[in-house]
Amino acid sequence: MSAVRPLFVCIAGPTATGKTDAAVAVCRALDGEVVSMDSMQIYQGMDIGTAKPSPAEMSGVPHHMLDIVPPDRPYSVAEYQRDALRAAEEILARGKLPVFAGGTGLYLQAVSHPLRFGEAGGAGAVRERLQREAERPGGAAALHARLAQVDAETAARLHPNNVRRVIRALEIYETTGKPMSETARDWDGESAQDWLVFALTWPRDVLYRRIDARVDAMLASGLVEEVRSLLDGGVPREAQAMQAIGYKEIIAALRGETTLDEAVERIKMHSRRYAKRQLTWLRRDARLRWLDLAAFDSPRQAQAEIIEQIQRHIKEREHAGHESV
Repeated sequence: MSAVRPLFVCIAGPTATGKTDAAVAVCRALDGEVVSMDSMQIYQGMDIGTAKPSPAEMSGVPHHMLDIVPPDRPYSVAEYQRDALRAAEEILARGKLPVFAGGTGLYLQAVSHPLRFGEAGGAGAVRERLQREAERPGGAAALHARLAQVDAETAARLHPNNVRRVIRALEIYETTGKPMSETARDWDGESAQDWLVFALTWPRDVLYRRIDARVDAMLASGLVEEVRSLLDGGVPREAQAMQAIGYKEIIAALRGETTLDEAVERIKMHSRRYAKRQLTWLRRDARLRWLDLAAFDSPRQAQAEIIEQIQRHIKEREHAGHESV
């Protein structure tokens, strides 16, 4: 009898679709714990601009991979792969269901496929070196040109000013020997886990309105004060974490390089573009079970559908297990 692979659930999708609420609902119904799959919520002190779930939003469900890194420290995909899988194994050991939630497609790929990154320390060193190169005059353009030489497909979809993503793509190339565009298609290796992956989405006009409303709520909740506090606390403007959408635009306003109104409009625009890139990345994954939330009477109804599909899958696993004995 072959060993039964552990079940991992994932709630993915672009920003502002309701992934956290859905993951919490699943965990409450099926005795699970959430593993964040957000590349910015890992940072300490960055709560408002990353839409980090509050204790009330967590509803008593344990959340992992939040607030694990100081905002002035780089953090690599290889490190996430190691740390998130460790957290998930600990959840399994407690007899709970690991439920990943977030919109970082590369993180999903890293944990759900047997991709081999370099050792975490080496990957971190690569990222730090690339970050230093980016900080030199003309560094961002030089890194983008280098990416175009080794991964033209990824370079074509990344703006040269999107330094964080350019560095990430170069890091993947240097630590795996393969371009990001190739590893994104290389999904044939069998995972050590049984992944059930859902993706939430809204019609584009609804999604964009939700994104704009979220940005407005962030401003009302004190995003400007949060960014100012990080800078006053010694986090450099050039830090990897401060390149996140919402932070870099507010920094520009605080430095007098733009008005606050202009910064807010740029946050909304960049967030909409990011959602589009998230959808493009996730649609490459044939495993995803897409749920258009506009087709449901309420988000709660969509959550019930996800829970029902998971329960059905668990019963199918149990039936298959009995037949294989």
